[in-house]
Amino acid sequence: MKILFMGTPDFAAEILKVLNEREEVAAVFTQPGKPKGRGHNIVPSVVEQLATELGIPCYTPATLRDGSALELIREIDPELSVVVAYGKILPTDILDCPKYGSVNIHASLLPRWRGAAPIQRSIIAGDKETGVTTMMMDAGLDTGDMLVTERVDILPDDDFGTLHDKLVEAGIKAILETIERIKNGTLVRTPQPADGVTYAEKIEKADAIIDFAASREELLNKIRGLSPFPMAVTKLNGKLLKIASAAASDKKTSAVPGTVISSGKDGIFVAVSDGVIELKEVVPEGKRKMSADEFARGHSRLEGEVLSWQ
Repeated sequence: MKILFMGTPDFAAEILKVLNEREEVAAVFTQPGKPKGRGHNIVPSVVEQLATELGIPCYTPATLRDGSALELIREIDPELSVVVAYGKILPTDILDCPKYGSVNIHASLLPRWRGAAPIQRSIIAGDKETGVTTMMMDAGLDTGDMLVTERVDILPDDDFGTLHDKLVEAGIKAILETIERIKNGTLVRTPQPADGVTYAEKIEKADAIIDFAASREELLNKIRGLSPFPMAVTKLNGKLLKIASAAASDKKTSAVPGTVISSGKDGIFVAVSDGVIELKEVVPEGKRKMSADEFARGHSRLEGEVLSWQ
């Protein structure tokens, strides 16, 4: 099937790679590159880099609303558009341009977690299950008819990185099944139910700040949901400290939440509202990721210090 692929991040690139092996990806649309590093050099998206490597024509329109993108799509003449975390709202005329319309691969069990950050939000919320839904795109935000669903368990040790990889595999399976059903005429469209709708807002800097007055479960879910990127953050003596991983501890304490109750070769243990968590890996300001015990060895005394954003 002749496909126009539209996507931007790693999640999209992994699916593009497989689609290119199975179908005819005629062209790729992705977000324009962004300045990075001290030199502010423009770095193309992961999808653009992959498309270039694969020799697929790649376009980075700044807007989809001036008619030029629609004209280009008509020239490409795809049978189907596959959209994966593209990052732009698609006008109806672009959605409807391909013969079979536009299918989105969304990393949640719709209608739960519509929006920009469904993987992170599902872990942060403490969900035990998520998945991937393919849907026919319409003018709403992830509101189109559902096509194929793949379910994925969220395990206690899953973080954003591991769950992302599981959902890539589920997404590949879901889109290949969707395309096969389009080809053989067995595709069934199911309207999304009105009940159970939630929105996965984009992760902002403020979302990463740790409040140790929260419960142990809430804190561990947040740390998992934001690792390995952008990572949960706090401050120690005014300096930024990112928390890459943590675990529940059976230690007891009556200390103020955020207080380091012990540290050393066994790790760093911090009081929270209903117990203690053990910091496993941290990223000190301006430094690389390291184990908590390595960080503790570099500080003569951590016990009694309070981790706080204030």
